[in-house]
Amino acid sequence: MIGSRTTHRVADGVRVPGTWRHAFIRNGGSYFLTDLFVYADGLVDCWGLVTLDGFAEKLRTGWVATDLEAGARVSAHEMAVWKFDEPHTWLTPGLLLAEVRDTIDQLNGRPDSTDRCLAAVDAFLADRTEEKRATAREAYLAIPETQRHYALGDMDRKDWPLQVLVAGPGGHPEDRPDDPVTQEAYDSALAYFEQRDRSAAARAARVPADGPDTPFAPAIHLYQTFVREPSDDPGTNALRNDYPAPIDLGGVTYASVAQAYWALSVADPGTRVAVTAADNAYAARTLAADAPRRDGWEQARTAVMTTLLRAKYAQHPALAEILLATDDATLVYDDMDSLFWGDNGGRGRNWTGRLLELVRSELHAARTGITLGETGGPALA
Repeated sequence: MIGSRTTHRVADGVRVPGTWRHAFIRNGGSYFLTDLFVYADGLVDCWGLVTLDGFAEKLRTGWVATDLEAGARVSAHEMAVWKFDEPHTWLTPGLLLAEVRDTIDQLNGRPDSTDRCLAAVDAFLADRTEEKRATAREAYLAIPETQRHYALGDMDRKDWPLQVLVAGPGGHPEDRPDDPVTQEAYDSALAYFEQRDRSAAARAARVPADGPDTPFAPAIHLYQTFVREPSDDPGTNALRNDYPAPIDLGGVTYASVAQAYWALSVADPGTRVAVTAADNAYAARTLAADAPRRDGWEQARTAVMTTLLRAKYAQHPALAEILLATDDATLVYDDMDSLFWGDNGGRGRNWTGRLLELVRSELHAARTGITLGETGGPALA
């Protein structure tokens, strides 16, 4: 159910992941098409946060409606109003509750009812006793009926091989209760699962041609700091933009990346000189904040920052080693003044972290002898 529908809420400063689906709320005799939000901590928002038990009660009373009454008024907020003519629904309170329970398992990375069924099928295939078949059949029936067709991830066969397998020869599959499973159909289902296992093993053994999809090094959090003096052993504080590492750009020396950024952001040349001469990055930002920005600065700022970061690590090899030592880790950068440059507890865009990863990759490429050609930022005066 999660798919690409991801959301979150913040509870006590903690980000709680969630997802949503459409649902009808019945209030005062009318139905309202709305979004039902489901969160990893087991709370459900159906016009108010409730626990799973509370959600079950909302289903029982019809507040969250699965029974749609012909002729009833329906509203989609600020979009449309209509009446049900001949409504058809395949959801029941029990089915919707079961789907929501599965969703909470998925949000927490736990096996849901489909995963539990497929594990029971694997156990049966490894030891083909009727007892284990019965367990697999029970697990299959525990999957919400609306989700069973997706259990195998095969939109051509859907769940038919699964139905045949758990019914067994002479048994009755759910979709065709009047047609007993023949030995030929059962043998075909067994062959299907054997081929499925071989394909899964081959996928697991396959090495991506372009390397892993995710970093193998743990993420590194670059917390907000206020370093005023350079250090012989700065650690990852050296990766902060306000770390005092002077850079030369176009014949002008700036005390840090942050100070260069703020100086280059202002439109007035006189103010730019004052920002450049400020005592520290905080003072530079304060001066720049009160001055007009250059035209088009918002569209150009990522290119400017990339140029500044390249200059910093090209001109300070010791700091480049610190950046290289982070390997392929995700760099999570905090910036109390900007949700654009900082991650800030998942609320920001983390552009500084992303650009640091880009420059790090360029440094790795240079070290391994990969020639990238000319890599320069914009010309800045």
